Amino acid sequence: MAFFLVVFVVTFGLCILSTALFRWNDIVYSKKGLPPGTMGWPIFGETTQFLKQGPSFMKNQRARYGNFFKSHLLGSLTIVSMDPELNGYILTNESKGLVPGYPQSMLDILGKCNIAAVHGASHKHMRGAILSLISSSMIRDQMLPKIDEFMRSHLSNWEDNVIDIQEKTKQMAFLSSLKQIAGFASSSIAEIMLGFSKLVLGTISLPINLPTTNYHCGFQARKYFVSLLRKLIEDRRASKEIQQDMLGFMMNEEANRYKLTDEEIIDQIITILYSGYETVSTTSMMAVKYLHDHPTALEELRKEHLAIREKKRPEDPIDYNDYKAMRFTRAVILETSRLATVVNGVLRKTTQDMELNGKSVWDKSRVR
Repeated sequence: MAFFLVVFVVTFGLCILSTALFRWNDIVYSKKGLPPGTMGWPIFGETTQFLKQGPSFMKNQRARYGNFFKSHLLGSLTIVSMDPELNGYILTNESKGLVPGYPQSMLDILGKCNIAAVHGASHKHMRGAILSLISSSMIRDQMLPKIDEFMRSHLSNWEDNVIDIQEKTKQMAFLSSLKQIAGFASSSIAEIMLGFSKLVLGTISLPINLPTTNYHCGFQARKYFVSLLRKLIEDRRASKEIQQDMLGFMMNEEANRYKLTDEEIIDQIITILYSGYETVSTTSMMAVKYLHDHPTALEELRKEHLAIREKKRPEDPIDYNDYKAMRFTRAVILETSRLATVVNGVLRKTTQDMELNGKSVWDKSRVR
């Protein structure tokens, strides 16, 4: 009897403590002018529910509080806006107290020089450096030939096999990016992919640097990639040979007017890999699904590509003129991107007290 009494008292005490902690966290963030919402646990907030439930979490909170609500995600107070008119205002007023703002875990792991972490003139400089990598001449002379070569090799063993489209497209997108950026040796690909998956998990976790946490593993993965890329840069400088890839272009001070330090180059490479890791693979996978579900579109796509191949020998690569002729293919890509909804949100940070649609936003919050 005494045992059950102790269990009851402990359970009751934990319930009271949990309620008090939840209430305390709500009181701490009950700043005037903030929209309604819940804060969850101290420090952890509602991160666990957000990561586990994903879009369902946002839908549930929207049903409770409307299109504009507060939460505590990934270590920061977050204001969530699901209102189209307000989001339009946010995206067009970066010069009026709004700048890109991302979770601390993402900024730590992607690096302080990545394009999401810098503002003003630095952001403009980094943006120009990245856009120069995908100019029409780069696409024509470098990207398309390498993509064609890679895809021929990558798809050669798919025939007559049952494959996991999600896994294969993720592998395809990542390996293709590696080839475009720095042409890593195939012997190290498995280790690189494993390390990068840890890095990605670390960016969407609480910034708690303790052994076995996703953040700690992600930060260790970043150190591995920084070491790998730094050695690659040093080896290329020692050889004095200019490689025809993105890293070679960024290192070539004569051809590239955007002069980047080694640290900036490394952070941009990690950011480019990160940006395409989920988005490209998910869009590619969904393209396969949608084409399977719409045989008429698939047949039209086949006709367009067979018409292009008829003018070429089997070994001839796809060139820039062929790409421009793929009108239906480009329409499929655009429609797939729209339907896949890969981007879950845009993150902005307020730099001053301001009014958004008549609501005040606290200067330490992030607007999603």
